[in-house]
Amino acid sequence: TRPWWGLTCLLLFCVSRTYQQFPRSCASRDALLSKQCCPPWDGDGSACGASSGRGFCEFVEVTDQPDGLQYPFSGLDDREKWPLVFYNRTCQCAGNFMGFNCGECKFGYFGINCNERRESLRRNIFHMSRSERSRLVSYLNLAKQTMSRDYVVATGTYMEMGNGSNPMFTNVSVYDLFVWIHYYVSRSALLGGPGNVWTDVDFAHWAPAFLPWHRVYLLHWEHEIRKLTGDTSFTIPYWDWRDAQGCDVCTDDLMGDQSPQDPNLLSPGSVFSSWRILCSQAADYNSRGVLCDARDEGQLRRNPGNHNRNLVERLPTSAEVEFTLSLADYDTGAMDRSANMSFRNTLEGFGDPRTGLGNSARMNMHAALHVFMNGSMSSVQGSANDPIFLLHHAYVDSLYEQWLRRHTPLPSQYPASNAPVGHNSEYHMVPFIPLHRNREYFISSKDLGYEYTNLLSVKSMHPYVEELQNVWPWLLMTSFCGGILTVAIVAAVLTAKRRYRGLSWPLARCWKKPFSLPERQPLICSNEIAENSHRNYQTTM
Repeated sequence: TRPWWGLTCLLLFCVSRTYQQFPRSCASRDALLSKQCCPPWDGDGSACGASSGRGFCEFVEVTDQPDGLQYPFSGLDDREKWPLVFYNRTCQCAGNFMGFNCGECKFGYFGINCNERRESLRRNIFHMSRSERSRLVSYLNLAKQTMSRDYVVATGTYMEMGNGSNPMFTNVSVYDLFVWIHYYVSRSALLGGPGNVWTDVDFAHWAPAFLPWHRVYLLHWEHEIRKLTGDTSFTIPYWDWRDAQGCDVCTDDLMGDQSPQDPNLLSPGSVFSSWRILCSQAADYNSRGVLCDARDEGQLRRNPGNHNRNLVERLPTSAEVEFTLSLADYDTGAMDRSANMSFRNTLEGFGDPRTGLGNSARMNMHAALHVFMNGSMSSVQGSANDPIFLLHHAYVDSLYEQWLRRHTPLPSQYPASNAPVGHNSEYHMVPFIPLHRNREYFISSKDLGYEYTNLLSVKSMHPYVEELQNVWPWLLMTSFCGGILTVAIVAAVLTAKRRYRGLSWPLARCWKKPFSLPERQPLICSNEIAENSHRNYQTTM
C-alpha cells in the first residue's frame, strides 16, 4: 500500500458529495421554513445546476392514490407523502443527472456529462481473494470512522422542530448515516406522547416496496464507498446462505468471529469488535414517544445459531429458494404479511416457502437470517448496524433479480394503489433525497448498471469477454516470447554443463553447483508478498 493512500482518501472525502437525506445545506432554519431543498451545483453555482441544464428547482408531485387500511391515520407522521412535510420543492434532474443538487449521475452512468455506461459485477464473497476481503473490511471500517460531510440526521419530528423554526439534527459517520436511514424508514409512527405509537407501519418492509427500497439503499451505499475511497470498481459482495449450517462469514478475516469471553460479542481479532451501534432500542423510543437521537448504544452484538428455534428452525434451503422463485405473482391480496402465494411476501419471510401461505408461524427466507444472527441484526430498526446486513441483502437482491428475469413482469404488476402506506408505485421512497419512486426500481439490475456473477449467462458475459479479447493478443504474444526465452536459457545451461563437465580446474568445480544468479538479499515468495501487503494495507487504514 502506498504511504499516501490515507491522504488521498481524506482529500476525496473532503470534496465528495452523496445523495441521502438530510443534505446539510437543507437542514437550516431558512430551508425548513421555506420548504425548499434546492442546493447549488458546484460546477456553475446555480440551484440544481440549472444554468448548465442539469436540473431545476420544482414543486414535488405526490400520488393521490388510496393506501391500504393497515395505517388508519393521515397527517400524523412526517413520512406520509414524502417529502412534503419537510420540503415541497426539490431538485428535479434532467437526463442522466441525479443527486440532491443534480451534481451526480444516475445509477449505471458516469462521466462529466453522465453519458457513459457503467457495468459493475457483484460477486460471491467466498470467490474474493484474501486481499479483496481485507479491502472490503477496511472500506467498511473507514466508512464507520469517517464523519459524513454533507449529511446530518433528524433527532426530532417536524413538530418538535417548531415546524422548522428550531432545526434538530446531528452528525453521524458515513456508515451510521445508512444505519439511521434504515431505522427511520421502519420506525413506529409517533402519535403524540409517551407510549402513543402505531407499530403496524413500515415504509420499506412488510409490503411491495421491500425489494425496490432495499435495492436503492444498496446502490446508494455502494456509491458512497466509491466516493469515499476513490475505488470506482467497488461492489458489494453477496453471501449465498442457502443450506448453510452456520454463519460462514463469521470469521475474523470477514465479518468477525465470536468472542471467547462473551459469545454475544465479537472476537477481539475482528475490527468490528470495536464498533458501537445506534438506533437499536425500538421499545425504549416507543415508550418515550421519541425518535432515535443517534447516541452510542453499546457494542455490536451477535450470537448466531443461539436463537429462538420456535421462531426460526434453520437457515433457508435451496428447495425453499427455488419454490419462492417459482411464484409468479409479485404480490397478492392485501399486499402485507398476510399475502398468499406472493413472491415478495415469501422472500421477505412472512410466507411459508413450502406452501406459499402468508402469516407464517415461523420466520423464513430473508427474515430467518435476521433472527438466526441473534443480536443487532435481529431488530428490524437496528439491523443495519451489523455489516452482515449488506452481504445478506445483496443476496436477497440477487434473488429479486432472478425472479424479474424469470417472470419478466409488466410494470403494471407493481401495485398503483391500496398497498400499505408508502408502498404504492408512485410513492417517493422514504427518506431519500433526491426522490425515487417505487416503480422505478421494479426493473432489471442491468438497467441500473450492475450484474451478479451467479446470474451471468454466456450472452450477459459479453462486455467482460470483450475486455479480455482486447488484451488477448498481447497475452498470447507475451506467453510465446516467454516460452522461447525459457527454452533458450535451458539450452544454454545444458550446453555449459556439457562443455565444462570434464574440467578439473576451479571454474569447472563451480559449474558442478546448481546454476544460479547471485543474490544480494533473500528472495520473497509470492505468498509472503501477499501476506505483507495484507498487513500493510490494514495498518494504513
